[in-house]
Amino acid sequence: MFVYADNAATTAVSKTAIEAMLPYLTESYGNPSSLYSFGQDAKEALEAARQTIADILGADAAKEIYFTSGGSEADNQAIVSMAKLGSLKGKKHLISTKFEHHAVLHTLKALEKQGYEVTLLDVHEDGVVRIEDLEAAIRPDTALVTVMFANNEIGTIQPVKEIGEVCHRNGIPFHCDAVQAVGHIPLNVKELGIDLLSLSGHKFHAPKGVGVLYARKGLPLFNIIEGGAQERGKRAGTENIPGIVAMAAALKESVENMEANTARIIPMRDRLFAELSKIPHSKINGSLEHHVPGTVNMCFEGIEGESLLLLLDAKGVCASSGSACTSGSLDPSHVLLSIGLPHEVAHGSLRLSIGEYNTMEDIDHIIKVVPEVVAYLRSISPVWEDLENGKRPHLI
Repeated sequence: MFVYADNAATTAVSKTAIEAMLPYLTESYGNPSSLYSFGQDAKEALEAARQTIADILGADAAKEIYFTSGGSEADNQAIVSMAKLGSLKGKKHLISTKFEHHAVLHTLKALEKQGYEVTLLDVHEDGVVRIEDLEAAIRPDTALVTVMFANNEIGTIQPVKEIGEVCHRNGIPFHCDAVQAVGHIPLNVKELGIDLLSLSGHKFHAPKGVGVLYARKGLPLFNIIEGGAQERGKRAGTENIPGIVAMAAALKESVENMEANTARIIPMRDRLFAELSKIPHSKINGSLEHHVPGTVNMCFEGIEGESLLLLLDAKGVCASSGSACTSGSLDPSHVLLSIGLPHEVAHGSLRLSIGEYNTMEDIDHIIKVVPEVVAYLRSISPVWEDLENGKRPHLI
């Protein structure tokens, strides 16, 4: 049996998205910057997609939507732009959190090397930012607050509206990496007080390689890609018309079906939590009260996440781990460390992210094989032997 349970990493492209993009791969493949009618047909599709996405996000106007290659590029442009804008006003202090996506954290690290100061807020054991911590971190020279909507590893949702209110009271732009939220959680940028927002199409059944940066009118963007006048001069490069059209169609479908999808996904997620929690010395990571519908993140003491993933793959389950095995690093997830887990526990993490294409049969298969794999890995682990013999104390 094959079970895909890594939807937070990427999703299957929906039939709706494929059908929407096909004409722009085979028939209306003109360059939207061309003046002849064949190119202008593509231009019309581009602007229709822009309006659709603006309407869904609650933007004031379509011109607040900029198409990018994905969430990482959108994060980079938003943060760099607000940092440069702040610098022009003598403000070089940036606020974020310790468990942001690396597209945010690495951009902030690069800006530190350019003389900016960065404050990373604690996210506590439940994986949720405290408003009082944000208020205490704000300084007269704070140029930007950037906090993600939902964490990509543990699925916890941040108090976005309250963050927006604090930022606006202090005259600070608020950027939100909403890659894991858009298409899965109700969201309106105006109601939430979000000034800049990043999203990526492949998280809600659009193709990879296309995303959006929403930037509220009046906030100037600085280019990070030069070479052309596309996207009103703020993002050079011929627009990916098939991807953009597919993204708009996929987002529209996801939002229209959000309530029904959530009603299907949550019982599957809760069953996973309930059954996998029965494994001795296991731990659920992050608050279940403030949580996206489909993400399950747990740690199992005495095992390594890399081995867990490989053996699950052999049993037909696609999942991910907090351990950075794909980068060749033995370091555990920075997200799990940020919520206070010791290295020994964080190494044994498992993320299962399910979506509307999953079934309860998938869940039953996961519930069957995960305990088997955990038991096997513990049986050959000298660390587990020491834990069971009392040579080391159990941490879970």
